[in-house]
Amino acid sequence: MKICFLFPGQGAQNVGMGKDLYEKYEEIREVYEKASNITGIDIADLSFNQNEEILSQTKNTQISILTMCLGILKILENNNINPEMAAGLSLGEYSALEAAKAISFEDSIKIVQKRGEYMQDLVPKGDWAMAAVIGLEDEKVNEVCEKITKGFAVPANYNCPGQVAVSGDKEGIEELIDKAKTAGAKRVIELKTGGPFHTEKLKAASVALRKELEKIEIQSPKFKVFKNIDAKPYTETDDMIDILSKHVINPVRFSETIENMLASGIDTFVEIGPGKVLTGFVKKINKDVNCININSSESLEEALDYLKNS
Repeated sequence: MKICFLFPGQGAQNVGMGKDLYEKYEEIREVYEKASNITGIDIADLSFNQNEEILSQTKNTQISILTMCLGILKILENNNINPEMAAGLSLGEYSALEAAKAISFEDSIKIVQKRGEYMQDLVPKGDWAMAAVIGLEDEKVNEVCEKITKGFAVPANYNCPGQVAVSGDKEGIEELIDKAKTAGAKRVIELKTGGPFHTEKLKAASVALRKELEKIEIQSPKFKVFKNIDAKPYTETDDMIDILSKHVINPVRFSETIENMLASGIDTFVEIGPGKVLTGFVKKINKDVNCININSSESLEEALDYLKNS
């Protein structure tokens, strides 16, 4: 069995995520406590008890998802469950890098806290929106975005065949919805993230993030971690600071990442963290591949049993 760990990004959050894991596992409580001490935020309270509006603020979402992912990862590591490769969707790339010991636990918490703050605060004023275009080829989505005249809309996440997330402003996304449907899209769904993520509009956030990345130690990953920016594994010659700072202003090539992992022989994908979105993307790329979700204490126990005995 060749295992890949996948980590979700912003948009996977839900109030109460990780609560049963926190209650059941002392190791996970310790992860939340350490992360809270580093950030000065009660991340357990933020994740379990606040309302959706508060949790969905970028600065809160990113650190909460990361902490849940690293808590689950701690249990897997303690049970000697190790992947051959890893990847994450946007924010999830930091969980993947921590899993591969490229970034320490403390530094991953610090940098994601800053990343969330910058992506929320260093955004030009505007009425931003995102939408998922369903049932249209990537090139067609690119063409539709190029034809937007009233506002701003560009591809942000190439999730899987027939699904592209587009970032823009309200006016641009409204025009996108009409034009994409005319071009043959089955559906266009507005998303619950509200920033011009993975576009040049986040240039100021990218510059600020680079300065923070320069303060931490980043090493070559212990196993292959695939980059969002080009769907290829990090290499020893990569400028990881440059790549991670540019990450927020370039589209996520998740679909191509999964294709490359499958071509490398991965047969089991383990999605770690809230939701099941990434598993859905993988299944649309290859319906026969083995997928496991870990987002609760029950699913964690099932995954441990399967992964240790297969």
